[in-house]
Amino acid sequence: MSDNPTETTTAVKNPNWEREILEKLAFSQLKEQRRARYWGIFFKLLTFAYLFLLLALVFKPDWKPGADEDSDKDGKHTALVELTGMIASDSDANADAIIKALRSAFENEDSVGVIMRINSPGGSPVQSGYIYDEMQRLRKQYPDKPLHAVITDLCASGGYYVAAAAQNIYADKASLVGSIGVIMNGFGFVETLQKLGIERRLVTAGEHKGFLDPFSPQNPAEISHIKGVLQQIHQQFITAVKTGRQTRLKDDPSLFSGLVWSGEAAMKLGLIDDLASSSSVAEHVMGAKKIVTYTAKKDYMGLLMKRLGVSVADTLLERSSGGLLLR
Repeated sequence: MSDNPTETTTAVKNPNWEREILEKLAFSQLKEQRRARYWGIFFKLLTFAYLFLLLALVFKPDWKPGADEDSDKDGKHTALVELTGMIASDSDANADAIIKALRSAFENEDSVGVIMRINSPGGSPVQSGYIYDEMQRLRKQYPDKPLHAVITDLCASGGYYVAAAAQNIYADKASLVGSIGVIMNGFGFVETLQKLGIERRLVTAGEHKGFLDPFSPQNPAEISHIKGVLQQIHQQFITAVKTGRQTRLKDDPSLFSGLVWSGEAAMKLGLIDDLASSSSVAEHVMGAKKIVTYTAKKDYMGLLMKRLGVSVADTLLERSSGGLLLR
């Protein structure tokens, strides 16, 4: 029994006082937890908003609230179309996007000429051919608007295929230029399967339907056939380069061997015309110092999702399936 008369009186009046105190403490704790959770959600949302804003500024540094993107295209200017990265149907450097930008650049009455700025290791011969053909067509349709290619770091294989369609090609003395060739690569796992005791079961309809299968031994006849195909595509590439460069190319057998050269050496071989940057070409060749970019906008959300790993499976499938590339 308690010696404290106050506690005795409280206990007599409310025998459940201890339970009520515990409930009050529990409810108070729940309120604190809810409050902490709400603040946590608020700060998380604030952090996500900040990150998205930061990404938007990183991916599009020239963004300005309320800016009219078409206003920059008013007045005499040099139109710029960027070709960056691997040339493929599912990349930013796909033929549809590049051709759309080229047409827009030529159609604008205020553009005095077009620069195709290239930084690419190459890619699909089909996509490269599409762009090459369209550049040739636009040059004929707009004979008074020059179309020049400017190489930055790299213009190899399919990238040079595209550049060859320009009126003139410019580069930096340290740019890498060339790689006029075709490649098809893959792996062979025949001996690995044998060591692991795995039996390959391949069922096809058609004698050569499974040719170049990485788990089957190579067939000399099939290898000979595919080499013939590569030679044919290589010859198409060579013809495009010769058509574009004409008599400027030096008579050097190494030109079409797949080698690359520095910009300085490429100029001596006739692969490029001069050493210059985009700004220099715009000011001194085009006569319009102002440069306006016509390159198609990127899908920033799609790019972000890819970088977060959503498209990892697609990338693995693409790499494992092999493919024909101009490299």
